[in-house]
Amino acid sequence: MPLKVIELGLVDFQDAWDRQRELFREVKESRLRCGLIVCRHYPAITVSRRANRNNILASPEVLKNKGVGIYAVERGGDVTYHGPGQLIAYPVFNLNYFKKDIHWFLRFLEGLVIRCLRESGIKGDRIEGLTGVWAGRSKIAAIGIAVRNWITFHGLSLNVQNSDLSNFSLIRPCGMDIMVTSMETISGKVIPIEKIQRDLVNLFKTSCGI
Repeated sequence: MPLKVIELGLVDFQDAWDRQRELFREVKESRLRCGLIVCRHYPAITVSRRANRNNILASPEVLKNKGVGIYAVERGGDVTYHGPGQLIAYPVFNLNYFKKDIHWFLRFLEGLVIRCLRESGIKGDRIEGLTGVWAGRSKIAAIGIAVRNWITFHGLSLNVQNSDLSNFSLIRPCGMDIMVTSMETISGKVIPIEKIQRDLVNLFKTSCGI
């Protein structure tokens, strides 16, 4: 059964969240084994079920003035920022058809991001004990998922463009005092998100038989 890919473009976080729920139902009802939503978001901060809200450093007034929404979500991890300069991927996979191991799936997503970066000449790495992908000591991709009935949702964000990296100062990313970078920062050139989206979607498609 092929991977169903839904490309939403630039959307509010809530719209993508609603589409995830629809896709989750399709997978749960065995109409699909796996689906993938790819998109970008208007500025938003998502707060996981176990997050420390003190990791949101900006006041509600500042966030309102900047047009940054806040959403409490089901995924793991802590506090994350999303903006138009990121590529977002939400894989909704029934792990019964892959491997019933959440840690395996996290490493699987990290591996896809590392391969996607490599196609643009950027070296991505894992750091032992931490989830996500790093370029040197700076984080370039965040990963946070939820799993119900061995079906995954939420997913990953890859920082492609420089346009809104400054908004990471509004939070303590993933609850840590870390530097955040982007593909454009590392490469020193403009990188079209559309190209990175094609690369990542193709990697998901070729990896669905794992």
